[in-house]
Amino acid sequence: MPARDSYHNVVKSALVADGWTITHDPLVLKWGTKDLFVDLGAERLLAAEKAGQKIAVEVKSFSGASEINDLEKALGQFILYHDVLGESEPDRRLYLAIAKEIVDDLFQEPIGQLLLKRERVRLIVFDPDLEVIVQWIPH
Repeated sequence: MPARDSYHNVVKSALVADGWTITHDPLVLKWGTKDLFVDLGAERLLAAEKAGQKIAVEVKSFSGASEINDLEKALGQFILYHDVLGESEPDRRLYLAIAKEIVDDLFQEPIGQLLLKRERVRLIVFDPDLEVIVQWIPH
């Protein structure tokens, strides 16, 4: 099993504070003979829906030497996990959890704006100091 991101517990606490129940830590995806490990699986029941909502969350700190290298790796994981989830758990939506400061910086740059415009990725934006979710992109 891969090492946890430095923000793993922060995001976990923020999700719980936002009304989510953590169902998997990590969420193991089996595909063929390979196992993939998404950081968290969570579920939230809605009054209007019996089944509720299910999400998978990959936490990224972008703490490497290069933000672009971190972005490339995160996008690669997102695409791989997204496609496997689409086949194995189509009712579960995948998100990348990223600190607000990264979204305010990298995702305001043209490269980040392009990814958001093309809807290549869904983000959970969190404040690591307050341990709260500040935004879901897209809503």
